[in-house]
Amino acid sequence: MNKEDYFISCFSKKTRHIGDDGALIGDYVYSKDAFFENVHFKREWMSFKDLAYRSMMVNISDAIAMNAKPLYALLAVAIPKDMNKLDMKELSEGFIAAAQKYGIDIIGGDTIANTKLDISVTIISKTKNPLLRKGIKTNHLLAYTGKLGDSKKELQRLLRGGTLHSKSKFRNIVLRDKFIFICKRYLSAGMDISDGIFSDLGKLSSVNSLGYKFLKNISKDIGCSGEEYELLVSFDARQKKALLRRAAQTRTPLTIFAKATRAKYKNRCKSHHF
Repeated sequence: MNKEDYFISCFSKKTRHIGDDGALIGDYVYSKDAFFENVHFKREWMSFKDLAYRSMMVNISDAIAMNAKPLYALLAVAIPKDMNKLDMKELSEGFIAAAQKYGIDIIGGDTIANTKLDISVTIISKTKNPLLRKGIKTNHLLAYTGKLGDSKKELQRLLRGGTLHSKSKFRNIVLRDKFIFICKRYLSAGMDISDGIFSDLGKLSSVNSLGYKFLKNISKDIGCSGEEYELLVSFDARQKKALLRRAAQTRTPLTIFAKATRAKYKNRCKSHHF
């Protein structure tokens, strides 16, 4: 068990709310992610507006993955002393742009001085029909939205000193809210792909006590590409045609790649966080 899984297990054994993309309490979902300089990004990679926008979208992704409508956001921002008012104005514009796109009210938070730019966002959303990670049964099919692998390639380019093009997936996260909202009735389980599809399959495997038979080859480069923020979903094979129709309606690429089986699953990727 890696450090992240161990630390989470220290709490999850004492509460029933930990284990999905967000904590479901009644009709509300509470989700939170950190976005820290020199851990998740370097300041030279993007503008302050792009950094703030990305930090919001990373968090909104959790709400979307649970079929929840994001309503409110709380921001915690550690601001370096070398940031001026123009930089902070630009940062605020990125938060506001993402919030306005999804009708979110930014209702408060906290700011502190720091030696680097660290951002933490809490999203409060609401759902009457949540999509959880538990629900996969033997022979259910698994699929992912979009194209995987670009995020890792773009991160490697940045780490080599390269730059991002204007339509880069690393800069412009695309969330599949229309797809999830009209397809929820056909899905048995789901989550967003934040740690790489191989790692996230491990999370679904653990909670459902199932493994997989792969129907398509997925290379390690693609399987270990984190921060994709596409959707990983499961469904009964009888719902395949209906799901593919609705994927086409929302112009959502959907790749069916595996079947759930009574087998053990081994993640081929290293932890992204430690």
